[in-house]
Amino acid sequence: MEIRPIELKDAEHYLLLNKRIDESGFMLHEPGEKQLTVTQQQAFIERVIQTKSTALFVADDGEDLVGFILAIGGTVRRNRHSAYIVVGIDEAYRGQGLATKLFEEIFVWARDMKISRLELTVIKENKKAYDLYRQLGFSVEGEKIHSLMVDGRPINEYYMYKFVE
Repeated sequence: MEIRPIELKDAEHYLLLNKRIDESGFMLHEPGEKQLTVTQQQAFIERVIQTKSTALFVADDGEDLVGFILAIGGTVRRNRHSAYIVVGIDEAYRGQGLATKLFEEIFVWARDMKISRLELTVIKENKKAYDLYRQLGFSVEGEKIHSLMVDGRPINEYYMYKFVE
């Protein structure tokens, strides 16, 4: 398994990975909601590559992309020290330490970029992800009540953060 920065040639595989991950019900987009084209995905990847304060690493099993971690860094002086994290792992690869490896890559990137605060949100009912984030040193900063509507019912999210040394 190779963890590496995303490349433009990954657009189609990254798009398909995101659609598979959206099926989990724990991501922002509902299953089938994301309607990006490969060209739109390429444009997104190009912006990520060109933006110094943003990073996107993928897990490549040699045949397909099976996970990713995206860090979106602050763009003004007051928040340049922070980055918001989004992570997703293909269901068949969950529970094998892949998310931890992706986070380790982001921790190195954050130190190199002088980013001292990482933050993310997690659906309160996603216990496995919550437990992983806690193991990685993230702490709950607060709870966003009724932040999402899933299948017509309100869902809460935890705001979590970690200081990078």
